[in-house]
Amino acid sequence: MIFPLVIFVIIGSVRGLNNGLARTPPMGWMSWERFRCITDCEHDKDNCISEKLYMDMADRLVSDGYAAVGYEYVNIDDCWMDMKRDENGRLQADPKRFPNGIKALADYIHKKGLKIGIYEDFGTHTCGGYPGSKFYMELDAATFASWGIDSLKLDGCYTDTADIPIGYPIMEQFLNLTGRPILYSCSWPAYLKTPNYEAIAKSCNIWRNYGDIQDSWDSVQSIINFYGKDSGNFSGVAGPGNFNDPDMLIIGNFGLSYDQQRVQMAMWAIMAAPLLMSNDLRNIRKESKDLLQNKGAISINQDPLGIQGKMIYSIGKIQVWNKPITPVGNFAFAILNFGDGGPGSQISVKGATLGLVDDHGYNVTDAFTGEFKAAVKPNSYFNLTVVPSGVFLGKAYLLK
Repeated sequence: MIFPLVIFVIIGSVRGLNNGLARTPPMGWMSWERFRCITDCEHDKDNCISEKLYMDMADRLVSDGYAAVGYEYVNIDDCWMDMKRDENGRLQADPKRFPNGIKALADYIHKKGLKIGIYEDFGTHTCGGYPGSKFYMELDAATFASWGIDSLKLDGCYTDTADIPIGYPIMEQFLNLTGRPILYSCSWPAYLKTPNYEAIAKSCNIWRNYGDIQDSWDSVQSIINFYGKDSGNFSGVAGPGNFNDPDMLIIGNFGLSYDQQRVQMAMWAIMAAPLLMSNDLRNIRKESKDLLQNKGAISINQDPLGIQGKMIYSIGKIQVWNKPITPVGNFAFAILNFGDGGPGSQISVKGATLGLVDDHGYNVTDAFTGEFKAAVKPNSYFNLTVVPSGVFLGKAYLLK
C-alpha cells in the first residue's frame, strides 16, 4: 500500500516543507498531559475531551493574557474521534463530545484570533485506539484543510517502524497539496533508535524525539539531560521553521515546585522549544501564570535566530547552557542546579565558561526580572547562589 506513495514522493512536483510556519517555536496549549484521554463527559464534564474543553481554553488564552504574549494554538490531542470513519471514509469527531463538529470548533477558535491544531497517527490506529491515517493520508489531509485546521500532530503508534521515514514525508506532501498552511508536528524520531534528523527537518516543522512528559520533576530532569547529551547533534538542524520538541510545559499542574517550574520555563526558552502548555487555564496559580507569561523568558525562546541552546559545561549537579540571541554577539545562558539538598550552591564561574568570550565584556541581567547583575569579561568571575532544583536564567549584552 505504501509503494505507490513512494513513487509520488519521488516524482511529484510538490516541493519539500516550505510552508512559512514556525519561524520561531510555536506557542499555545495542548490537552494531552493534563487531560489525557478522559472521555466520560457524563461524570467529568469539565475534564473530558470535548468541544467545551477546547472552547474554554481558547477563551482563557484570550481573556487571561496568554494570547497577548504569543500563545496562539489550541491543540486537540488523541481521543477526539469517533471510533469509525463515516460512510465516505472520512474522519469524524465523537458526536456526543463534539456535537457541532470540528469545523464549528475551528471557526470559534479562529474568531478569537487563535489557531487550532489536531491530532492523528501515521499508523492504522492512534495510540488511544482510534482510526489512524495509514492508507488514508491524502483524504485526511484534505479533511483537515476543509475544517480549517492550522496544525497537525502526527503520532507513530500501530505501524512498522520501517515505514516511518517513508510515511511522514508523504503526509507532508499531502498537507502541502491542500494549499492551506498547516504546521506539521511529527513524532517520527521518537519511535526510532537512530533518527535521520536532516531528513526529518526537511519534512517537519517540529518533532518529538523523546518520551512523553509526565507531571513530575524526574520527567523534566530526564528531558533536560537528554537534550544536554544531544546525541547525533540534533540541535544542529534546529532553526527557523524547524524545531526539536521536548514536549509540553507542565507549569501550573501538580508535580513541580515553584523553583522547578522556573527551571522548565528557563530551559524550554534556552532550548528553543515549542511552548505548548498542558494545564488547566481555568484553575492556575498566579505564580505559575506569571511564569508562563514572563516576557524575558519568552523573548529568549522566540529569538529570531532560532538557535537551540546547548549545554557547554557541567560539573557534579551543575550544568551551564548557552544560546546565541539577537543582536548577534549577545547570549542567553542558564546555570542549573540539579542538587537535591542544602541551602543552595554558591557558584563562581568565569565568563568564558558561560560562553562569554569577547574581551569587550558583557552586562548580565536576570532574564526573569530584568535586574542588572554584573559586568562580566571572559576572565572575570560571575558569582551567584542557585538553590536546589533551581536555575539562574541570564541575558548577556555585549559591550562595545
